Amino acid sequence: MSRTRAWIALAALSLGAFLYVTVETLPIGLLAAMASDLGVSESSIGLLVTAYGLVVVVVTIPLTRLTASWPRRRLLVVLLAVFAVATALSALAVNYPSLLAARVAVAVSQSVFWAVVTPAAAGLFPRHLRGRALSMVFAGSSTAPLVGVPLGTWLGQQGGWRLPFLALGLLGVVVLVVVLALLPESPPGAGDADRGTSPDAGRYRTLVVATAIMVAGAFVAFTYIDPFLTRVSGFDPSALGPILLLRGVAGLLGVLAAGLVVSRWGWPSWLAVTAIQAVALGALFAFGTGQAAAVAATALAGFALSGAASILGVRVLEVAPGATDMASAGTSTAFNVGITGGALLGSALLTTSGPRGLTLAGALLTVLALLVVLAEPCLASQRRSRSAPGEPAGTPQPDAVLSRPDPGQA
Repeated sequence: MSRTRAWIALAALSLGAFLYVTVETLPIGLLAAMASDLGVSESSIGLLVTAYGLVVVVVTIPLTRLTASWPRRRLLVVLLAVFAVATALSALAVNYPSLLAARVAVAVSQSVFWAVVTPAAAGLFPRHLRGRALSMVFAGSSTAPLVGVPLGTWLGQQGGWRLPFLALGLLGVVVLVVVLALLPESPPGAGDADRGTSPDAGRYRTLVVATAIMVAGAFVAFTYIDPFLTRVSGFDPSALGPILLLRGVAGLLGVLAAGLVVSRWGWPSWLAVTAIQAVALGALFAFGTGQAAAVAATALAGFALSGAASILGVRVLEVAPGATDMASAGTSTAFNVGITGGALLGSALLTTSGPRGLTLAGALLTVLALLVVLAEPCLASQRRSRSAPGEPAGTPQPDAVLSRPDPGQA
């Protein structure tokens, strides 16, 4: 496959990531219009986002396992077809139940998309370019809150809330055509990106746990950043948009920076972004009453979280104990568990601790995640196999040769 074709196919996968994240969060910007048109409350429209995330958490691992034998190009084409049709049906929904059903269908396709897009993108390039390639995919998802949701909101204000959903569905067709034309067809397991380069079940399990805790820490604080910035930092509500835009730009920079270093320094870069988030949330708690410090810490937290997502994709390709798509399904589930769990914990703590207490809770959770990351080398299966008494050096232990991660542990 020529390098040009590979980069075009990668751009299509990045656009696909952009479309999925935009569709997932777009109702937030169109709450009032959608609620009024469908005759439901704004909270019911908000539940469309919550239900979407819960579907992804529940179905990612079983559906990825179910489709593991499918050729990757064929699977991505089917997923993108479901995305395009279901997003168009969202635009044509006549009532709330039909809209909810269409959203669930999109969520189901997204759950498998995130499991297979990492090995699919990585398989287009030699190993030394994979960090940069995956950073492009995650740049697509990071750009969605910066460009996709604001643009979709504006389009909905101009032509009605259904118009942006229809436009996103049409863009999904474009991505589908490019993937069908340019992505190579290969049987499952045939590429070197389909298996971990240094498979280690112990490191993988540690990665899953650290991901869930770190992301929960981020979302305990970020879900309620609005009341923190207005009540603790004293910002006028009109300043929230520019601050969140700055956070989004910092997140995009985090993705790009991660892409430059992760291929050479996998575990150290994972350790670094976890430490940066702990510092950022700790600074937000300690110095957030100062407006300059609050803006800087908010941006730094965005840099760390988005960089972590990019690094996570590459680390899965390193330590996956079996098929990388199943390993990606496990970390994707952990990420979404962190989002949901962090938001729920933040909701529970908000009334008792206030918005400032949430940043402390987020910092403490991130410190816990940092301790898990620091323990990863000690928990490596290969380390245990080398040190096992009475066995030859390098003898694999049972958990180091699992064909797939145990969903119960992911």
